[in-house]
Formats: sequence, C-alpha cells, structure tokens
Amino acid sequence: MKCKNMLISISIAIGIAVLASGAAFSADQDKYSAKVPGGLALSEFRGYETWQVISVSHSGEMLAAILGNPAMIEAFKAGIPDNGKPFPDGAKMVKIHWNAKKNEASPGQPTVPASQHDVDVMAKDSKRFADSAGWGYGYFLYDAASKSFTPATLKDMPPQGNDAKCGSACHTAAQKRDSVFTEFPTR
Repeated sequence: MKCKNMLISISIAIGIAVLASGAAFSADQDKYSAKVPGGLALSEFRGYETWQVISVSHSGEMLAAILGNPAMIEAFKAGIPDNGKPFPDGAKMVKIHWNAKKNEASPGQPTVPASQHDVDVMAKDSKRFADSAGWGYGYFLYDAASKSFTPATLKDMPPQGNDAKCGSACHTAAQKRDSVFTEFPTR
C-alpha cells in the first residue's frame, strides 16, 4: 500500500510540475530553436508541455514524465506495440527529466521534481529515419541559468551523437516493441 501511495504521490507531483513548466515556458519560445545537428529540433515537438502522460519513471536521482502526442496515445490505446504492430508515422514522445528531491513537508516524504535536467524526444518517420528503425531521437540538456536547451554531445552522460540516430543503439534492446521501452499502464 505504501508503494502504491508513493507512486501516486510521485505521479501527482510530476503532473503538477509538467503543467507548471508548460505555463512557465509558454512565453519562452527560444527553447524551440534547439536542434540536434543533422537531426530533430525541439520545434518539431511544439506544445509537448500539454501532451498526455504515458508513464512516469524514477531512476536513481532522476524523475521523469513520458508524454505522447495524440498519434502516440491512440497507438497505445489500439494495443501497439503489444499487438506486434509498429507505431504509425507521426507518433512522438517526450521524456522530461528532473533532478529528484524529498518533499520533507509532505506526509510520507515523497520524492518530487526539483530542477529540470533535460528533455529527450522521439519521432516516428519511417522514411526520414529509415536507417534507425524509423525513429529519430534527440536529447536536449536544460540550463536553468539561461532557461535554454542545448543538444547533448559525446561529452555528456550518456554520450550523444550529433544526429537523429543518437538513441537508436540503445533502443535496439526494445526492437520487439518497435524500439519503445515505455509501456502504457492501465488507467
């Protein structure tokens, strides 16, 4: 029961943070100028702040909300990828990472988002990204001081190549799920 309450607390906190970050960034259109050289641009994900939550995750010192555009959500609802079918072209996902902190003032001291760390993106376009199983990837680090995003590089952790294939090697482990690790949990 404690585990379920903790997951609910984390989900609520991430949901609130996603909504708050959407409102805070609505005036900051500069973030959409960030682009992976030779790859995806954040402008291709304009409005992601209001997309539906697919799932949440907590790994080490990071919390994440995984969001999907309407095409991605509809595909999950249709049973993709569990039914063996691929996601349609136009399906997109965004994973927002935050550094985690304990909210010591709340009952149960839930883990909640602190400062934003990065935004990861995926877009399905089987022609444009034919050489990476139909998916393009991007990883954008957030700089709180300048309130801006920059593409990750080979110097970052994890190292990121300077093209839309930067996530394809990692995602081959989910090849049977059309390169998507995220599951769409029951609601």
